[in-house]
Parts: sequence; structure tokens; C-alpha cells
Amino acid sequence: MNVTVFGTGYVGLVQAAVLAEASNRVVCIDIDTDKIAGLKRGEIPIFEPGLGPMVKNGIATGNLAFSTDAAYGIEHGELIFIAVGTPPDEDGSADLRHVLTVARTIAAHMRCKKYIINKSTVPVGTADKVRAAIGEQLAERGESGLPFDVISNPEFLKEGSAVADCMRPDRIVIGTSEADSEQKLRHLYAPFNRNHEKILVMDVKSAELTKYAANCMLATKISFMNEIANIADTVGADIEAVRKGIGSDPRVGYQFIYAGIGYGGSCFPKDVKALISSARQQGLSADILTAVESRNERQKHYLADKILAHFNGELNGRVFALWGLSFKPNTDDMREAPSRVLMDRLWAQGATVRAFDPEAMGECLRIYGARDNLVLCDSKNDALQGADALIIATEWQQFKALNTDELKAALKAPVIFDGRNQYEPDEMHEAGFEYYCVGRPDITTAQ
Repeated sequence: MNVTVFGTGYVGLVQAAVLAEASNRVVCIDIDTDKIAGLKRGEIPIFEPGLGPMVKNGIATGNLAFSTDAAYGIEHGELIFIAVGTPPDEDGSADLRHVLTVARTIAAHMRCKKYIINKSTVPVGTADKVRAAIGEQLAERGESGLPFDVISNPEFLKEGSAVADCMRPDRIVIGTSEADSEQKLRHLYAPFNRNHEKILVMDVKSAELTKYAANCMLATKISFMNEIANIADTVGADIEAVRKGIGSDPRVGYQFIYAGIGYGGSCFPKDVKALISSARQQGLSADILTAVESRNERQKHYLADKILAHFNGELNGRVFALWGLSFKPNTDDMREAPSRVLMDRLWAQGATVRAFDPEAMGECLRIYGARDNLVLCDSKNDALQGADALIIATEWQQFKALNTDELKAALKAPVIFDGRNQYEPDEMHEAGFEYYCVGRPDITTAQ
């Protein structure tokens, strides 16, 4: 099928590459000329496992092309995906300017029926706004009779496993009331729907709400476990034992119940804010989601508070090794990352950070630039040199195995602040470390 995708971010680029892999003829449109030029050369602007080879293969087979020419893209695609950003506005609501700009652009150039698919994460009612924007533009052209449909087809991709999630989706949600549109998308997604029926067809507004509800449910589980971890800290319980105890209940399950220092990224923070805003616009108070957001923001300060307590509030001139900058492993994304809150707190107290991340070093440099109190190191071992303590902010696989002798030799003192509970407190105690973690017994010299 001929497909056009507006937007080459995580969602648009992954969706385009996967559809091209399934032998569709896909054109990606973006207004960023440098990004498009790089993509034509096979340069991937984001780190996502498996995406680079897939894009290069799509280019080589001729199934995947990139352009800044919107008119060309609209002429090419019978199915047109809108996968542009919806950043949060000042009140937390989703900013739909880019979505509606694409909608009006489609209407300005379409000459036959188009199936317009909202892939961006958008609040309930966006399809109606897209439909209205297209209708108004067509009326201005004197082409009100041109047929089109607006379909909601939310994505459920996880950064770090987006390609696999797209190739082997858990479910494919299609929001439409037109049988013709349903059949078009069933045909498009047929290669990904062979093992068992994954397609869920519903009305457009339900599809739009499904995306927000899914992300907000997962964010709620994370914040709930972090709240329980804080209680465990106070009463002397071990959150890992609690996690296993509740996870063994099939009504709860083991997913998304690890305690830590808060969620980040491009989805959970933005989507929780957006759904709270949508509720308020309808005169409703989203009490649970407001608490989820508040708990998460406080959780990002968890390690900084422990560090300040350990050093009696005296951080000026101290140096900290920081392992992990991205908000989660297998991505270079630092949007809303807990590491950013942590570094800001340390810098405010006069400390220096020696940081290492397997993929996010370039992104960190882009965000902060060169500064005296931030040293970007070539390796995790390099980050340790001369540091007063080690801090772990992201659970990258390569951080899970420790050479305790090398670690103690590099650090000024054997002190670790672990925001992801990577190690066993008893083992760290036996190795001679003061070990602070989340919701588990801290091992300190005071004990």
C-alpha cells in the first residue's frame, strides 16, 4: 500500500520503517531539512535498537523515502499518518498546533479520498478537530465534496523496544465508524496480525482515550510502588520482598512495580498532565492522576535527599560519579529524566558530576553544553576516578556487574547511592560499602 507518514520522531520513523519492511511503499515527510538529509543518507537521529538497519534496508529496497515536500507526500499516500509532536502546553494540555497544521496541509493538496490516521498521542476530541480543519480548508478550495476519513490509531511503543513492539504488537487499536476505513487498516496491519487476532475496533473517542488511559495506568503503578517504597523506608521493610509478594498475585502482576527514582521520558509525564488537563476542561478533578504526578516529581528528589543527609548537607567541592543519564536503558532520551533533577540539585550545592551513559552523552552535551561542574566521561570506570561517591540513575545492563575492588580503589570512599536497586544490600555490606537504595535497608557505617 502507498503510505505517507508526517513526522520522523520515535513514533513516525519506527512506524514508517516497519511498514516499509512489510513491503509497503512509505514516504516520510518532515519540515526539518537537516534531519531529512541525514535520513536519506541512512543516519538515524535517535538511538533505538534495530531501527538503523531497518531504515537502511528500506532505503535500499526503495520502499522507504524521505522528503520535505508535503505535496509530494500527500499525492503519494492513500493512507496518511500524522505522527508529529504534541508537546505539553503551559497548563499541561497537549499542544495540537502541529497536528492541525498537518491536517490543513493535507486538505490543501489532496485530490482524491484520503484516510488520515492520527498516530500522535492526542486528547479525546482531536479527530473532530482534525476533521473540522480539513473540512474548512477544503471548503476554501471549493472542494467540499472530496471524501476523507479521520481514524484514531494510537501507538503503544516503548522506547528501547519500539521496533519489536511495532513488529509484534500486543494490540492494534483502530478508532473509526467507517467500514471502508476499518478494512483499509486491517489490510495494512495484516502482516502483524497473523498469530492471533490483535485488532480492536472501536469508536474514535474511545480509541483516543485508550492511549492516555494505558499510559496513565502504568504511571500510576510506578508511583504507587514508589510510595510504598517510601513507607518501607520508614517502617524498616524491604520493597523487593514486598514487590515479590504482591507481584505473585495475578491480579497485580510483576510488570511496572519496581521501585526507583521516578519515571521520565516523552510519554508518561506528558500524558498524565494532558489527561489531568482534559478532565479539568470537562469540569472533573483527576484526583488519582494528580497524586501520581505529584508523587513522581517528589520521587525524583529521593537520591539527592539521601546524598545531602549522608554528607550532612556539605556538598560544595565534592565530586560525584553518575552512571546513567537517559530516563531508561536502551535509549538516549533524557526528557524528564530523573538524572536531570539530581544533577540540578547537586550543582545547586556546589558539587561536580562526572557522568557516563552508554548512549545519552551527546544528548547531555546538547542540553547542558560545556560547563565546569559537568565532566562527560568515556567509560563508567573513568567516571569513578576521584569521586566522593557513586550514584546510579539508570539501570543499564552494563552497570549490573560490579568489580568491587576496582570500585573501591577509584572512589575516595566506598559509598554508593543506587536509585534503581541494582545490588543486594547484604552483598554490598560484605564488600565494605555504604550502600543507599530505594525502599530497602540502607547499609551504612552507623549500623
